[in-house]
Formats: sequence, C-alpha cells, structure tokens
Amino acid sequence: MYDRQQQPEQGPLAGFTVGVTAARRADELGALLQRRGATVLHAPALRIVPLADDGELLAATKEIIDHAPDVAVATTAIGFRGWIEAADGWGLGEQLLGRLRGVELLARGPKVKGAVRAAGLTEQWSPSSESMAEVLDRLLEEGVDGRRIAVQLHGEPLPGFVEALRAGGAEVVLVPVYRWMPPEDIGPVDRLLDAVVSRGVDALTFTSAPAAASFLSRAEERGLVAEVLAALGHDVLAVCVGPVTALPLQARGVDTVQPERFRLGPLVQLLCQELPGRARALPIAGHRVQIRGHAVLVDGELKPVPPAGMSLLRALSRRPGWVVARAELLRALPGAGRDEHAVETAMARLRTALGAPKLIQTVVKRGYRLALDPAADAKYADA
Repeated sequence: MYDRQQQPEQGPLAGFTVGVTAARRADELGALLQRRGATVLHAPALRIVPLADDGELLAATKEIIDHAPDVAVATTAIGFRGWIEAADGWGLGEQLLGRLRGVELLARGPKVKGAVRAAGLTEQWSPSSESMAEVLDRLLEEGVDGRRIAVQLHGEPLPGFVEALRAGGAEVVLVPVYRWMPPEDIGPVDRLLDAVVSRGVDALTFTSAPAAASFLSRAEERGLVAEVLAALGHDVLAVCVGPVTALPLQARGVDTVQPERFRLGPLVQLLCQELPGRARALPIAGHRVQIRGHAVLVDGELKPVPPAGMSLLRALSRRPGWVVARAELLRALPGAGRDEHAVETAMARLRTALGAPKLIQTVVKRGYRLALDPAADAKYADA
C-alpha cells in the first residue's frame, strides 16, 4: 500500500499529496504520481471478485453458445480475458470462441482489441474515442430492432447503454464477468477519508464509478459525508479518469475534472497542471513563495514544512501583508489548546523550515504578518 513516504524528488507535483482509490493498476498510477514528485496515499475503495464459479456467468455463456447473438460487445480487456478463462474452466472455451467468431464483435479501445486478438478472434470495429457512447451510436445507426446483442459487463453500470438498446428493439444478453466488492481491509479507506476531511490530501483520484460510489458510501456509514463533500467542494480536487467515473460524485454536487483521453497518463498530466495552478504564489520579502499541500516552494526550491507550520502559513496567507493575532493563529493550530507559546514554537520551526526568516515578520504585542512586497501588489494580483 502506498503511504506517506520520504520526500520525493522535486517535480510538478512536489509538495502535494494525492489520494488513490483504485484497486486495479494502483501501482502504475502511484508510480506515475511519485515520479512527478507527489506523495501518494493509497486506499483501494473496492476489490474485484472474479465470477468463475458464478451461476450468472455460466448461464450467460451457455445461452450465447446455444443461441448465437448478432453482435457481441467487449468492454474491458481484463473482463474479456476473464470470460474466456472461465469458459475454458467449464470446458466451454472452444464452443464460446466458435460462436464469437461468427458474430459482429465490437471492442471498446486498444487494450480490449489486444485481448480479443489474443483469444484468436478479430474485432469488426473499435471506436477511436474508446467510449461506450460511440459504440452505442454505431449500434443505433446500424439499427438494433430484432437484433440479439451480448454485452460483456465490466463491474460498473453502463448508464443508458443497455436501456437504449432495449428501447431500440434489441434483445440484450448481459455477461457479468466480475463484481466489485468492498475491500477486505477498510482501514486504509477510513484513513483516506480522515485525510480528506482534515485537508491532508490535495487531490483525490478515481478510476471507476464503483470506487467513487463505494468511497461515498463508506463516508455515509461513518457520518462523514457532509464533511467529505465540503472538502471536495472547496479544498480537495476530485479527479476522475472519465465522465462515467464522475457520475456518483456529480450526483452529490461535486465538481470534477477529467482528462480528454480516459487514461492514467493524461489523468496524471492533468493533475500536473491543476494542482500547481491552484497553489497560491506570493511575492514576499524579495522571494517568490508558492504554498503547496505539505511544502512550500521558495524561489522554486521545495521546502518541506511540518503540519503545524503549514496551518500557520495558510492562516497568514489568507490576508497577506496584514497582521494576524496570536490568538487567531492559535485557533489555526491543530490541537494546540490555549497556550499561545505553541504559536511561537510552531512559528520558529516554520521559519527554520522555510530557510528565509524574513518571510514572516513579528509585530510586537500584536502577532505576525507575511512580509508582502509593497511594490509587488500587481504581481500578487496576477498570481
């Protein structure tokens, strides 16, 4: 499991913490993020349960063998491979492949095409957008009335897809290859939920709609859903691999961002643009200071800052150049109590971490202020 680790090498995501909810390909996504400097918190919101022993899959397979469809739609590589492997296990593999050779086989994207061809089959068509919406458009344009269409499900709902086919007069055979289930160990999800509520992560990534739904469901169970939605609405960026993945979040009023291509690489590239773009950049005491999630860039150099110091810095940055009283800064410190000496201790550590003590000025008997450059007001307004 990914967790907070040593400070990564500097990159576009250095100083930011990103939550990963994926069950599949989490290692790949985590490595891509860490390679760009992010600290990663991994909490798989789901686990994939193969259905090799499931009666539904066996029944659907036999139905297709006994009564060939006109069209078969393969939606995911892992799902299609799992279906063929399960059929082999039942002694039905060759019969299934024989049936699929005689139908119009559509594959959603290059990875699915690879799985189809590895099984010795050839797809008739695959959409350039890798979108199920384009698959649906093609089928409806061809006409589906009276046609029998087999759809390999991929563990998450296909909003409107099956309904549109049936409304067009098609007979749809659903092939459920695997199911999403809650994780066996819920602890990592709970820790990620707590990190979202406390703003300990800067972004949260989702690569499937069931993961998003499961994450919100666990928040409901813990009585945290209002706090989680508030965090996702203002401080924690919700990043989804595509529009279907975003549906459970958007249904709760959460705005999400998505890459143009629904892949992990473009998702990471989007984060590399969005997170630095959201970070505040201030001209302070002759330096350019950018405040990130758990670190600060001072003239482009990354300075890791303890959590208490980040709390103080954020409180000061809300009113740059203005004096912030010790009592207000004390309230910003997590669990500091009533002793204003805690502010002085945290401030000393913050100045040491920043490596430029003059960034924060002490105003005797009043509090502290960021030493905003008076001549840089225009630059600050543009930052």
